[in-house]
Amino acid sequence: MTEPILETRSVVFYYDNNTKPSLNGVSLTIKKGVKTAILGANGAGKSTLFYQLNGVCRPSKGEVLYRGESMSYRKKALKALRSNVAVVLQNPDDQIFGQTVIADASYGPKNMGLPKEEVDERARIALEQVGLWELRDRNSLQLSYGQRKRLSLAGALAMGPDILILDEPTAGLDPQMALEVMELAEQLHHSGTDIVISTHDVDLAYMWADEIHVLRGGEKVYSGEQEGFYSDPLLTYSAGLLQPSMFQINQTVSQMRGKDPRPYPQTEPELIAKAVDGKRGNLTVLPMSEHVDRDLVEELNKEVDSVGIFGSVTRRATTANGFPVDFIFGGFESCMSRVLVGEDSLLICDPDCIDLVKLKIWKMSDFGEPIDYTILSE
Repeated sequence: MTEPILETRSVVFYYDNNTKPSLNGVSLTIKKGVKTAILGANGAGKSTLFYQLNGVCRPSKGEVLYRGESMSYRKKALKALRSNVAVVLQNPDDQIFGQTVIADASYGPKNMGLPKEEVDERARIALEQVGLWELRDRNSLQLSYGQRKRLSLAGALAMGPDILILDEPTAGLDPQMALEVMELAEQLHHSGTDIVISTHDVDLAYMWADEIHVLRGGEKVYSGEQEGFYSDPLLTYSAGLLQPSMFQINQTVSQMRGKDPRPYPQTEPELIAKAVDGKRGNLTVLPMSEHVDRDLVEELNKEVDSVGIFGSVTRRATTANGFPVDFIFGGFESCMSRVLVGEDSLLICDPDCIDLVKLKIWKMSDFGEPIDYTILSE
């Protein structure tokens, strides 16, 4: 059985002077190792729920549990909790405190009382993860909205939380940056940080999440696997949401072919693998650090039809070295789609993403023939 890491039990919460609760009897369980999305239309109570999960707000009734223990609201206990459960708010300006980029990324670790060397190292790693290390000395007020959004994420990452809660993580970001943020969330989750997101973007959640919890008017109306929710159109629409595009396409194609809609594809290559038979290409995977054999990359590039990248380290290195790349964002899915139509692709990825890439390839076998792939030594 999957271990619960955060639970709410019959939580009711009123904001000051409000007679209507913002949360009304919400009970749900967030499990370790499960990518979780909180869904709901604007005003459903998603942000208010997050404030309960890291102790910013205390329930008017009910209780919140962290790792099976009822949450304590004493100052010392809350400080410890918030170093383990970090929330990245939708509006980055609500949690940027440092005058410069590096000062802000260092703010959380400093408040944890860590040695300066560790503070500096955590801030550096976090800023590199979100692509802001080169801007470390810039005044935080001079950043664009998207850059401030990434800085608020870096501030949370620098604290080394066990659980990272992202409130509308892609709101206000351009499509490329949105893909990069969700790719980073997937990497972090695979490396052991449990990720919870809130969103009203059903396509984003469907592509990413393992389980969902749906709020409507401050009440929970669904918990579980996504297909159980979207298979009930009335429940979906009454929550102010729509069925994801991928879910709708799969339903339509399955009906046209007289096939069972299961298994449910969540990504484009999964849908292609399920719907289209034919010759498959080969996927070559190359782990790449900051320093890579340029001759090797150029030679491999001649042998394939397309090249994609996966991971923040790889993205920076390929950009800095001017490597020819077809898919800078969404590299795995784009390369896999090409493999499924008979082309050979090269996926250059962060070394710590190899196991994640293997897992994603293995999952593809649920939707068709196994994919031929080769993993090279760096």
